[in-house]
Amino acid sequence: MVDRPAGAALPDILPIFPLPGVLLLPRGRLPLNIFEPRYLAMTRDALAGERLIGMIQPLDPVLREANPPVYPVGCAGRITSFTETEDGRYLITLTGISRFRIRAELPLVEGYRRVVPDWDEFRRDLDSEAEGDFDRDRLVKGLRAFFHKHGIAADWEAVAKTPGERLVTSIAMICPFEPSEKQALLEAPNFAERARLLCAIVEMAAADLPRDGAGPRH
Repeated sequence: MVDRPAGAALPDILPIFPLPGVLLLPRGRLPLNIFEPRYLAMTRDALAGERLIGMIQPLDPVLREANPPVYPVGCAGRITSFTETEDGRYLITLTGISRFRIRAELPLVEGYRRVVPDWDEFRRDLDSEAEGDFDRDRLVKGLRAFFHKHGIAADWEAVAKTPGERLVTSIAMICPFEPSEKQALLEAPNFAERARLLCAIVEMAAADLPRDGAGPRH
């Protein structure tokens, strides 16, 4: 286990759940419907241990291999709610704890993947919620155009009252952006850069502008 000043302990081995287009960010909440046997086993093992699962995206979102190559950076979430259905599925919620970089991949266990995570690069993810400066008016203006284009309803009074990081995190996670854009938002070095990038992605999506350059390069 790796000890952190914030009092959290992060494991030396982490199960990963590769899903294209799915983003988890620190302090974000991600509901998941678990039904595939290997991920049922992963969830059972996580519940018996540190309750952590690493969400990560495949490098190629259309590749249908059982164990596709994945991006080097993901985000670990703690299981904070859990329900088992009558037909044997698990309904869980992950709350984002910290991003990680894959140092090495380990042999499969009951069909699911495990990695050795490197947490050091993202040690600030464990800090309390950040409230940095960002252009809220620009983001809301872009969101209005984006939501109108996609027929998405929004409670704009609630949007206005939502703290900055929580708003940016929620929008980044729930909006139907390209997987490469989701990855770029994940890998943004800090809140200010993530907010700036989110504004740009929202504006380009609302205007139907090409967004090929929005994703990270490896």
